[in-house]
Amino acid sequence: QFETFSLIGFTAPIVGDFYISFTNIGLYSFIVLTIILGLHTLGNNNFALVPNSYSIALETLFATISTIVRNQIGETKEVYIPFIYSLFLFILISNLTSNVPYNFAITSSIIVCLGLSVTIFIGVTLLAIVKHKITYFSFFLPMGTPGPLVPLLVLIELVSNLARSVSLGLRLFANLCAGHSLMAILSSFLFKMFSSSLLMSIVTLLPFTVFIGIIGLEIAVSFIQAYVFVLLTAS
Repeated sequence: QFETFSLIGFTAPIVGDFYISFTNIGLYSFIVLTIILGLHTLGNNNFALVPNSYSIALETLFATISTIVRNQIGETKEVYIPFIYSLFLFILISNLTSNVPYNFAITSSIIVCLGLSVTIFIGVTLLAIVKHKITYFSFFLPMGTPGPLVPLLVLIELVSNLARSVSLGLRLFANLCAGHSLMAILSSFLFKMFSSSLLMSIVTLLPFTVFIGIIGLEIAVSFIQAYVFVLLTAS
């Protein structure tokens, strides 16, 4: 569930013998994309005026993301809604599909999580520089700072800003990886108890109900972590 491996790979001599591979991360990313497109195809409902259940669910989700963008970025910043909406759906579906037994967990891969957070950080920084020009760097210096403290506070603000790009991805990775690791350990332990004897199988029913509750909690974490990720991205 956590191991990244190559499915198809070849060496491309045209780019200096660069090795190109299609990993399980790419495969499951394609599966997640297919699920998202399928849900929106069902939600399209052949352009009917009366919405179906998929249409209502997606419209509710879009309204929620729109509220996040308006509250965190601004009332006139609807241009960012498609990006935040797509990011939320990708993380949410990736989290939910990782709860299926024997599936690869995309968001428990630190490469994917840090790739998302660092890419978003670079994009936001470039966008801020384009919009605010040189005044963007004034955000690293609080107003009314005494002269002798300027270098220290600028350094602290710069390190804090850079740390956000790492902490955003690490938060998602740590929560998903910890939950899936716990489920993997408990499931293997319960399987051994169930397969030992009839009496032990009966006794194991009680911890098994607790395990079912943990599965429900992990599904809730999938929603919460997707929401927290986009909320911090928009803030």
